[in-house]
Amino acid sequence: MNNIRNFCIIAHIDHGKSTLADRLLQSTGTISEREMQEQVLDDMDLERERGITIKSHAIKIDYKRPNGEQYSFNLIDTPGHVDFAYEVSRALKACEGAILVVDAAQGIEAQTISNLYQAIDQNLEIIPVLNKIDLPGADPEGIGQQVIDLIGCEREEILHVSGKTGEGVPALLEAIVERVPGPKQEVDKPLRALIFDSVFNTYRGSVAYVRVMEGTLKKGQAFKFMANKEEYNAEDIGYLRMKYEPAKELKAGEVG
Repeated sequence: MNNIRNFCIIAHIDHGKSTLADRLLQSTGTISEREMQEQVLDDMDLERERGITIKSHAIKIDYKRPNGEQYSFNLIDTPGHVDFAYEVSRALKACEGAILVVDAAQGIEAQTISNLYQAIDQNLEIIPVLNKIDLPGADPEGIGQQVIDLIGCEREEILHVSGKTGEGVPALLEAIVERVPGPKQEVDKPLRALIFDSVFNTYRGSVAYVRVMEGTLKKGQAFKFMANKEEYNAEDIGYLRMKYEPAKELKAGEVG
């Protein structure tokens, strides 16, 4: 059983993307209610200051379905701001699915459309979500029609969610399992991986966020960057949870 789901959330700035991401983390037990600091994924100082997502973060989520099946979700957070289109395009390449978040009161806006078209170009499975349905000004009928006109989905495929209250989140988690295809797990091929982000850590040096496309990346393994033909060693590898979790290897389809 392919129980990995790699997906991102795309939305216009201020449509509640980071709040919804935090709610997914809380609903799956990845973080506790007490730990749920506002916008957990937005951990850069500038992001907190401006309240927008700049870098593409990734976090591994363990999800247990009501029937007991266990799944690994890799949620790759993408910027909603127009200035960060390159980061969005890199993040989308690491995914098989995208949650399209639209504010149920404000409707579809320009950046939503440009990010959506990028996701469609990458052949990602789109899950349309109307967020903030708890707001008095929410218009799920009217805004839902905008979504139908934009992506040609059926009305019943649109999920009604509130990132703030958690309403509709269980249905969204199930939709991720059922609609987003699992990644190809070609572990017997030579290593090929996509670096979708990197940060500099004072103690560890350069830390790359990768999606393994084919093969297996093992701790201590030498690999070559195709962009500059330089060789490097994977001195340390692991999963991206709320805290770094060391691992011996990352296999095709995994993110770390």
